[in-house]
Amino acid sequence: MTKTSSKKKTVRKTPAKKSGPSKDELNRRREWRFDLPLPVKIEGELPKGKKFNELTQIENISSKGVYFCLDSGVIIGSKLNLVIDMPKELTEGKHLKLCLGGLTVRLEEVTKKERGKKQGVALRFQKKFEILPHTVEVKKEKSKVKKKK
Repeated sequence: MTKTSSKKKTVRKTPAKKSGPSKDELNRRREWRFDLPLPVKIEGELPKGKKFNELTQIENISSKGVYFCLDSGVIIGSKLNLVIDMPKELTEGKHLKLCLGGLTVRLEEVTKKERGKKQGVALRFQKKFEILPHTVEVKKEKSKVKKKK
């Protein structure tokens, strides 16, 4: 006597694809990015060793990095230091600055409508950062903190 299998085959229907990429497909980042136009001072060294100091504005920021535009000609792998004046609304009325650094990981050509800057810079943060009172000056050479008089 032979047994015949009475198993039913199930057919799965896949939903029809929408036209164009979904919101998740457009943003593949692991962290949320926030559009936070804060003034920032960027300090670093250009490829030929010349130091620069430039004021600009953050375009967006996440826990891992930041994007901004510069006139200075940095290259991928440049080490940059950022000093961000924190808004008093976020610091309970205290005047604080966030000091952090990182490496440039992406450069983009900037359109003229983006404040006339030369290049867009994506920077990945290093792990160290400091939140300091506005009256404190960061000394890079010896990495000591010096109070302004």
